[in-house]
Amino acid sequence: MTGKRLRLIYSGLCRENMPYLQQGIYMAVKIKPADTAFSKCVRERSNWTCEKCGKQYEENSTGLHCSHVFSRRYRNIRWCGDNAQALCFSCHQWYGSNPADSGKWVEGILGQGVIDLLREKRNLRIKVSKQDEKDIAKHYREELKKLKQRRNEGERGRLEFESWQ
Repeated sequence: MTGKRLRLIYSGLCRENMPYLQQGIYMAVKIKPADTAFSKCVRERSNWTCEKCGKQYEENSTGLHCSHVFSRRYRNIRWCGDNAQALCFSCHQWYGSNPADSGKWVEGILGQGVIDLLREKRNLRIKVSKQDEKDIAKHYREELKKLKQRRNEGERGRLEFESWQ
């Protein structure tokens, strides 16, 4: 795994309570350039504010996460704007730990129609190539520039961006 950027996923639990982490056995997700650019767009869209509790964060803070409605493993919706929201660490923990309540919460934000559309897209068997990933990263870098320009021009609150899909 040398040279690969990896992010440890351990749901906020400390290493002392997770002996397999102490032994170096852990689940890791490779963060790709498309993920980074998309995440920044999602967090900028919300003006670096948690979409559940409203807590404000400094730009590029690691305390505000890009949370996915449907898992990132579904690559055909992994970079879909409707499939993500900006959540602080605490709200992201709540979201992952309370599927019934968080499902109702996200349905209230997106509406059942958008969730059904995401579910339909999720179930499609579409392959995302390495070239597609490069195009996705480029697309979201450009969208981030547009969002920042709009912020600089005085727009506040939630700003929408064009989703790759």
